[in-house]
Amino acid sequence: MSDYMAFESQRLLKAAEVARILNISRALSYRLLETGELPTVRIRKAVRVKPQDLFEYIDRQRRGEGTIQL
Repeated sequence: MSDYMAFESQRLLKAAEVARILNISRALSYRLLETGELPTVRIRKAVRVKPQDLFEYIDRQRRGEGTIQL
């Protein structure tokens, strides 16, 4: 694996990127982050998501273990 590919697989995602990946609105993406339904990493005021956490969230949704209650 190249250094670039390794970096990209560890790059933290912004809420807008999460929304694009999940094909949801940015508002819903922010809500998932604010409620803790989707784990976040905070760097001062910036809120980011680890790609692995997003993939695990998608798997939980697929199995019906994390139904969104908004």
